Amino acid sequence: MSAQWVIFRKELRETLRDRRALLNTLVLGPLLGPLIFLVLIRVMVGQELQKAERPLPVAVQGAERAPRLVEALKAAGAEISVAPADPAQAVRDEDIELAIRIPDGYGEDWQAGRPATVFVYFDSSRKEAGSHIGRLKGMLEGYSRQVGAMRLMVRGVAPMVASPLVIADRDQATPSSRGAMLMAMLPYMLILTSFIGGMFLAIDATAGERERQSLEPLFANPVRRETFLAGKVLATSTFAGTSVLMSLVAFMVVGQFLPTAELGMSVDLGPRFLGWVLPVMVPLVLFVSSLQTLVAAFAKTFREAQTQLGLLQIVPVVPVLLVTVLPFKTATWMYAIPLVGQQLVITRALRGDPVGLVPETLVILTTTLVAALAYGAARRVYRAERLAIAG
Repeated sequence: MSAQWVIFRKELRETLRDRRALLNTLVLGPLLGPLIFLVLIRVMVGQELQKAERPLPVAVQGAERAPRLVEALKAAGAEISVAPADPAQAVRDEDIELAIRIPDGYGEDWQAGRPATVFVYFDSSRKEAGSHIGRLKGMLEGYSRQVGAMRLMVRGVAPMVASPLVIADRDQATPSSRGAMLMAMLPYMLILTSFIGGMFLAIDATAGERERQSLEPLFANPVRRETFLAGKVLATSTFAGTSVLMSLVAFMVVGQFLPTAELGMSVDLGPRFLGWVLPVMVPLVLFVSSLQTLVAAFAKTFREAQTQLGLLQIVPVVPVLLVTVLPFKTATWMYAIPLVGQQLVITRALRGDPVGLVPETLVILTTTLVAALAYGAARRVYRAERLAIAG
């Protein structure tokens, strides 16, 4: 253990001397992501709230054919302007965002009690137009329901006859579950941080020393190769674990400044959340550190190892795609899949749902098992004599 401790301190000391690696590993990686997330959410929420409060600009062609409709739109918060001769082309050219064209036959259909058609022009591919389109359609549908009810009353028919079915919404989402939607990227960012946190040290501890031709003199010491491996993996895990912990703390701080109250959400990243997440992240950090050390052992140069471990960072994308894209109900056996299990545990903890000891234990055991397998494979590679050869 004393030899492993010496190697562990050596790797940490060498990494701490590299300010660029220290900046990327312990500052930019765990802190930059939460700060960018906070800024983006606050900007997006501020823009949506401003859109909801501002009058809705709508260009209308043929407003003289439907004066009551135009007045109803104004009363509902629309800002009416005269549409150009070709409203469709104006919307495509982004000169206007929304336009309504009232055709010539609108008045005849209206007087005859037939459904009168109005044409609404918009571009659904424009991100900023989504909420405005919904507002305009809501105004038109509200006016249609109001006029329909008045027509029924004139004919001596109760308006409720036209609505045989009443839909009573009962949304079972809680503020915590809605907050989990807001923090949907947190599991991915934590898993990615475990890959990024120890990557530089894993590269330098094997491929870097191999390129500098300092690995062979190191192995010439009367110490078993497994001891060197244990010290290097422990140092890599320390950096990766510190990076994950700092990222969690950063998200805890960021969560206090998110506009969750304005959105009807709540985000709890306190002790309860940490109590479920940290135990499943520890074996993941060990697995990632062993895997990165294994991959770096096959590279002869620092640049080659950097390329290979850079490709390895694609792995955290897999559970994100599985959980977010594929519609499936979570089953207990899914917690036995490393990375996927961590994703599910973090997501449930964000939603405020009880994770349960069985899923938590399953994630820890299976991830520890694959970490042991990765460590065993790295151990076999470290025993090979060709590992110390630089050329």
